[in-house]
Amino acid sequence: MAKFAKNTRRAIKQVTVAGRQALLARSPPWLNRALGPTASYLDMLFVDHGVLRLAYLNRHRIKGEAWRAAQPAPHDIARFSRMGIKTIVNLRGERLCGSYWLEKAACAKHGITLENYQVRSRAAPRPSEVLGARDLFERIEYPMLMHCKSGADRVGMMSVLYLHFHEGLPIEEALSGLSLRYGHIRQADTGVLDYFFERYLAANKVSPVSFEAWVETAYDSEEVIASFRAKGWANKIVNTILRRE
Repeated sequence: MAKFAKNTRRAIKQVTVAGRQALLARSPPWLNRALGPTASYLDMLFVDHGVLRLAYLNRHRIKGEAWRAAQPAPHDIARFSRMGIKTIVNLRGERLCGSYWLEKAACAKHGITLENYQVRSRAAPRPSEVLGARDLFERIEYPMLMHCKSGADRVGMMSVLYLHFHEGLPIEEALSGLSLRYGHIRQADTGVLDYFFERYLAANKVSPVSFEAWVETAYDSEEVIASFRAKGWANKIVNTILRRE
């Protein structure tokens, strides 16, 4: 039953995306210019659940010159600019949706560099994603802000990586970035992110190894995904009630 519901949600999402593409392709240029911003705002607020983020953006300082948040709206990006933010890292990646179009335009308007670095919330990160995050944190301009949709899961995992790679914290301490405080529920499918780090800590306890060396030589993301077990009640909260991505 759970698999059927998951497949149904995926099918609905695919139809929605296809509908957006068809509308863009068939609309005359003058109509896109006239209605584009309004349509994007409506899409952000009601399709992407942005109306909930108007009340709470889940914004927090990670450490130093790094911040985290849920998907920002244009007025949030204007505020980030006044705060001195130079780079926004979009962990959702480039998307065919109003939230992304508005974010891209707002970043350009306020002189903020937009970095699209897509990661997953319900799968252990690939080695290339982990090491790519390390390289990302080395090259971007600070102060920076990272976000996903809700500011709980993907940005939580990336906060752990930021604290470890950029701030030098051991993984045990950096794990504070992935917690219920930010809305992350480890018992759901999103708990595979916690499990990824826990597998490293277990391996390091048996035979000391640096996190990077473990990722490069011993880590098997597919095995971690296959061996992780979530709780059904937690998935109902995350997927059905909170509508996480």
